[in-house]
Amino acid sequence: MKRYFFCVSMLIPALLPISLLLCVTSCAPHAPRDELLLLYARSLNLYHEGRFLSTAELLAGERNFVPALVLRGKAEYFSGDLFTARKSLQRALARSPNNTEASFYLARLSREEGQLHEAQKITDKLLADNPYDIRTLRFAAELAREKGGDDASAVLLDRAVEASAESALVFLDRARSRWIRGNSAEALEDLKCAKVLLPKDSPLMKAVERLESIIREVSQ
Repeated sequence: MKRYFFCVSMLIPALLPISLLLCVTSCAPHAPRDELLLLYARSLNLYHEGRFLSTAELLAGERNFVPALVLRGKAEYFSGDLFTARKSLQRALARSPNNTEASFYLARLSREEGQLHEAQKITDKLLADNPYDIRTLRFAAELAREKGGDDASAVLLDRAVEASAESALVFLDRARSRWIRGNSAEALEDLKCAKVLLPKDSPLMKAVERLESIIREVSQ
């Protein structure tokens, strides 16, 4: 059951409401200024719109707020500025060594630069902490395949499929619960998330599609 909640939690960090971020950080020691949080919120919106260069430019002056450093590093990475992205991500990790998002993108960046050994080292650490993180498992499988380890890649992908199925089960269970309580719209959203996680030929996919069909039919 612990793995269920971990896999689900990895799906939604980007959707964390800014209002919750404001609440959490305002209660923490040395909380960032309100204007910094608003700047971060604006940057996050730009990032989700795919305006990576604008995101990086807006956060260029920030040196200490870890979420902003990570976001800037990701934006710089997707803008193609790998050198600056590395500096931003390393600065974030210097302040928060266990930040998985910064570590994951540093691994991706290292792979882009041809530093496969470093990428593998970071990936191994991430999987040691979270063995069933779907995103990291998929990335590890790509690394293994590039190094000629097709068998190792297949094993990692099998673990990713297992983790995906477990996460999908959580969404399916919540969809059933929401539907029983009369919340068809949110139940359908959960089923949509479950379908994204599952292979098309998965037996669980049939159960998801069947419940989706029933909810839509009854809701008409």
